[in-house]
Amino acid sequence: MDSLITAAGRALAAGDPLGALNRVALRDDAPALALRGIAMAQLGDLARAKVLLRRAGRAFGAKEAVARARCIVAEAEVALASRDLGWPPKALEAARATLDAHGDRLNAAHARTLAIRRLLLIGRLDEAEQALAELDPSPLPPAWRTAHELVVAGIAMRRLRTGPARAALDRAGHAVRLARIPALAAEVESASRMLDTPAARLIARGEERPLLLAEVEALLQSPALVVDACRHAVSEAGTVVPLARRPVLFALARALAEAWPGDAPRGVLLQRAFGARFADDSHRARLRVEIGRLRAALRPLAELHATARGFALVPRHGREVVVLARPVEERHAVVLAFLADGESWSSSALALALGASQRTVQRALDALAEAGKVQFFGQGRARRWVTPPLPGFTTALLLPAPLPDG
Repeated sequence: MDSLITAAGRALAAGDPLGALNRVALRDDAPALALRGIAMAQLGDLARAKVLLRRAGRAFGAKEAVARARCIVAEAEVALASRDLGWPPKALEAARATLDAHGDRLNAAHARTLAIRRLLLIGRLDEAEQALAELDPSPLPPAWRTAHELVVAGIAMRRLRTGPARAALDRAGHAVRLARIPALAAEVESASRMLDTPAARLIARGEERPLLLAEVEALLQSPALVVDACRHAVSEAGTVVPLARRPVLFALARALAEAWPGDAPRGVLLQRAFGARFADDSHRARLRVEIGRLRAALRPLAELHATARGFALVPRHGREVVVLARPVEERHAVVLAFLADGESWSSSALALALGASQRTVQRALDALAEAGKVQFFGQGRARRWVTPPLPGFTTALLLPAPLPDG
């Protein structure tokens, strides 16, 4: 490999994409195209990076299978950074197999990490955790070890394991200091701030206060009866009654929990469960039916008692009753939560991540745009959605690592 390519690769490894471009910007041979693509990705021009990496992959000859596979891995990382979740994961797996077959263990491990990051992004935690357990990060260079630890921390935070999450972020911080890549250091810092940012609200006895992730973890392990409005479930000391597919029952449970230790009037329950402003006999009959269903669902955890004006929730073990709510109550809060990472998303990528239809997601985006809570750029399939920029907010950047020599 010539000296300019080597120098450009070293510049990228040191987090200096402009230095790399100064050496290869005017070259169109395959190695230069690959390095230019990675440099553009580090600079944030992901669309241009994708084009250059694809050109590089085609430019490498038939005997250069390893180089082509490395380009595919880099292209997959750019796709992940640009939230192109429709990018074919089978192509990444094929590239990983090629790298493994040719003894390029480091790039093969990096390909596995990218696949795991995609699983984490679309919420398939069990698969991500299983794949992560099969990956040994010890031989990875500092930049890739940082990415690995960010995945470990991401899974731990989703699982509400703040101790392991903080330990993984500490390891990521140590690795990124060795890597000396500012953008990657910013991603670690941004992830670390998540542990010190309110993750939910506690509503109890008519008052509310914000909770950090560690406090949410402690609450769910406490003896309290928790009506969880983040996951639409009712839990107590590890026993969970899921109500995500029974929205009327969950609305009743939350109203009763917010009224605890008192009772909730029938009018309030009718309005919360059915949106009924004026109750007639049919509404009252339906309320009795749904209360009966909720009583059966919560039997392991609590009783529902009829009172003169409504119903009261009574935990079986006499413990505290609290509501765990999202930091911001918003009809389309889940969509906003994904957009809050600072990246631009297509509606199709959001639909895949949320497990919803693209039409449902598009309606939510249109409503949020009308309220001024999201913005879009581009037209047709190229349209991307973002949240308005927030002062002092550090966006996460999935930094493409340089292609090693050889």
